[in-house]
Amino acid sequence: MPKTVAAFGEVMMRLQVPGHELLAQSDTLKYSFSGTGVNVISALSQFGHKGYLVSRLPDNPLGDAAAAYLRKLGIDTSKILRGGSYLGMYFLENGFGIRPSRVTYSNRQESSFNTAPDGVYPFEQTAGEMDAVHFCGITLAMNDGARRSMKEFAGQVKTQGGLVIFDCNYRPGLWAANGGYAFAKPHYEAMLELADIVFMNEQDALHVLGMTSAAGKQEREELLEELIPVAAERYGVRTVAGTHRSLLEDGRHSLRGYIYRDGRFSYSDVLVFPVHDRIGAGDAFASGIIHGELEGFAPERTVAFAAAAGMLAHTVTGDTPMASEAEVLRAMAQGLRDVER
Repeated sequence: MPKTVAAFGEVMMRLQVPGHELLAQSDTLKYSFSGTGVNVISALSQFGHKGYLVSRLPDNPLGDAAAAYLRKLGIDTSKILRGGSYLGMYFLENGFGIRPSRVTYSNRQESSFNTAPDGVYPFEQTAGEMDAVHFCGITLAMNDGARRSMKEFAGQVKTQGGLVIFDCNYRPGLWAANGGYAFAKPHYEAMLELADIVFMNEQDALHVLGMTSAAGKQEREELLEELIPVAAERYGVRTVAGTHRSLLEDGRHSLRGYIYRDGRFSYSDVLVFPVHDRIGAGDAFASGIIHGELEGFAPERTVAFAAAAGMLAHTVTGDTPMASEAEVLRAMAQGLRDVER
């Protein structure tokens, strides 16, 4: 049964260099709008849920363009406030061969979202209307005001019986100015104590939460299976999920999803595929996990669905996943296909 779901987060302008040129070479940029919350809620809307974004856009034509773009993605914009003057931006240079893609951020701290005054959002009312709300560690990294708002909203969701979804999504560059892991840890712990569904891996447990392997394990799957159950019990988290990715010598990627639920791990098959656009694929995986949890899928089906959604997201231009539930199910059942006619 479809649910009503929201995400709390920033809308950003993506400015992409054509082809594989560098910023220093190109005189043309293609713009679109994205953000973790945008990507997750758009994907859940594609899966049949009612999706809202709780955010703040500038009260000018740039904000109008962003709102129109979000509506085109199937997102209900009625919970978005208007105020301020700026959007955060990022510039994307597409990698090729051994040169990785590169993202350069601009103007984030001055954005309408990150300068929203305390008390401006009607969190209590909004929380009461939602079955689940998604939060992201990127928002947690922004500034004290964004952190206060995020914790207040998550607390209201928890109090009113909704599901709190938290994606750790630790970005070292965003936390570096404040002292990195040591500064981030208490903020992450505050969100984990409220969360029902969490996206994290063994690196988050080791570095952000400061956990250690009692057995001295080194392999990432061994560390995952040792540390994630401990973290889930410590913070009272119902479900933990994520992916392990590898870049192959021929440029293809391999992806394996995992979910920890009811005291055990379930894994997807290892999916191997070429990559058209890497940005936002993790959000597609997250949306698949959320969909499976909201629909009551068995864990094995949930993680298989999420991995297929993540794989499909690599095949389209732009950050935002575009696959419907039927398309994800078809990818699960049939894999690579020729032209559909």
